[in-house]
Amino acid sequence: MNERDSEKKLHIHEHGETHSRLHAHKHSHSHGNLHGEHHHVHSQEEKKAVMNRLSKAIGHLESVRRMVERDEDCSEVLIQLAAVRSAINNTGKLVLKNHINHCIVEAVEEDDEKAIELLNQAIDKFIK
Repeated sequence: MNERDSEKKLHIHEHGETHSRLHAHKHSHSHGNLHGEHHHVHSQEEKKAVMNRLSKAIGHLESVRRMVERDEDCSEVLIQLAAVRSAINNTGKLVLKNHINHCIVEAVEEDDEKAIELLNQAIDKFIK
């Protein structure tokens, strides 16, 4: 990977010293336009919703680990693993919707075909 490719993948998260209701991300992407940067903002509610879902999935997965440690019924472990997988998939759907509503809308407005290509690659990896 050359230096230019590295720059395309660089993600800089900006956090102000004060806690505002919005969380800004600054993503450096290669664009056909002059400024070459893509900015989007996620609300604190969106971020909190994703974080809550992840925390629940982590807690659920830890309880499955304890089930295995206690030699609980394998069928029950499999059922609980399916529930964890479902929770992760639902979290992914939420992240995807947020990404489309913010990043992709902006990318379309800026004729940023690379952002759409990256989204397609991410979807392919997530759905595997």
